Amino acid sequence: MTETSDALVAFDLKTGKLLWSKQMTGSDATSMACDLPEPMHANCPNSNGPDFDFGSSAVLVNLGSGRRALIAGQKSGVVHAIDPDRGGEILWQRKIGQGGRIGGIQWGISADADHIYAALSDVAILPPLPGGAGGRPTAFGFPLMLNPDAGGGLYALDLKTGEVAWKTPHPGCHKTPGCSPAQSAATTAIPGVVFSGGLDGHLRAYDAKTGRIIWDVDTEQKFATVNGVEANGGSLDGSGAVVVDGMVYVNSGYIFAGHTPGNVLLAFAVGK
Repeated sequence: MTETSDALVAFDLKTGKLLWSKQMTGSDATSMACDLPEPMHANCPNSNGPDFDFGSSAVLVNLGSGRRALIAGQKSGVVHAIDPDRGGEILWQRKIGQGGRIGGIQWGISADADHIYAALSDVAILPPLPGGAGGRPTAFGFPLMLNPDAGGGLYALDLKTGEVAWKTPHPGCHKTPGCSPAQSAATTAIPGVVFSGGLDGHLRAYDAKTGRIIWDVDTEQKFATVNGVEANGGSLDGSGAVVVDGMVYVNSGYIFAGHTPGNVLLAFAVGK
């Protein structure tokens, strides 16, 4: 098994030479096919997980006094901080969730001068309720639903120590069967505010100092579009919100395994 899987690696920009690598989880070969029923259950490696790879890029931050840290979130639910100038030496590690194949810290963390902001997924997938209630289309061709009792929230960690500055659990998700409190989309930090999207279709803005939710919009609905195409929002997953020139942009809708599909790009402006 390669030592550069589930790892952070550094290369020389001029030559491409591998400078160092820091593996966080070894022997982690897996395939989504391992979780599928026969006859789709194929090419499953002997190790079969736990599938704790890194699903997003690391963030390079300044710690002051000439020190830097490279910080990354893993699907294991662990946030790692390593020293990029000392061969990947571990500075701190903080476990904030249970983790899993599509759980833990999934798509991206963000930072400001004081904190790293990590959204926790810890999503759990279930078969639909009797009669198909709660089931949503999937990429596998059969319906699944998400557990409304399993999910995460948003965490702010101190850049230097990894200590939890604050954590804000998901407000809860029982409006419809299959609604999930998991938050796996990439977070977005701007001065004073952090944005985090949820699989329930909500985009929330948090006070960066306290974690208090200061804005919440439900995107899982129909929208009139500027180009006249019929559009509906759904789960927020993958890429996070983009903030530019006083506007907030976010894609709504994500089809995978019990998520709510959609096809809309939303643009929000500050109210006047």
